[in-house]
Amino acid sequence: MTDASHAGHEDTAGIDEDSAIRELADVPAVEVISRAAVMLMSSAAEKLGLSAPEPEDSPHLDLDEARRVITALAGLVTASVEYLGPHAGPIRDGLQALQRAFREASAHPDEPGKGPGEKYTGPVH
Repeated sequence: MTDASHAGHEDTAGIDEDSAIRELADVPAVEVISRAAVMLMSSAAEKLGLSAPEPEDSPHLDLDEARRVITALAGLVTASVEYLGPHAGPIRDGLQALQRAFREASAHPDEPGKGPGEKYTGPVH
């Protein structure tokens, strides 16, 4: 491979990267926030074992990781709720469902208000 062919590859990569940046710039903020929330919800559900027929037997069950993702989701939702419009309700409902699932999966559930993300959302029962 010559320097000229390598430089051409970099130029092509730069164009692709610029194109991706322009495309992301065209995406409304509410969609970016919603996509991030859905990704965090999906990750938390996997880490709670919810994709398995028997969640407690899931090889992906990891409550420590689930706590971190749910807390990040709670922070995102709380900080952006005013911008989410009609998306706010379903996202908050999903967050609360994950918080309840975490409590159910825990051998020693946290006190109300001490569960993942509850410092941002308030107690979930």
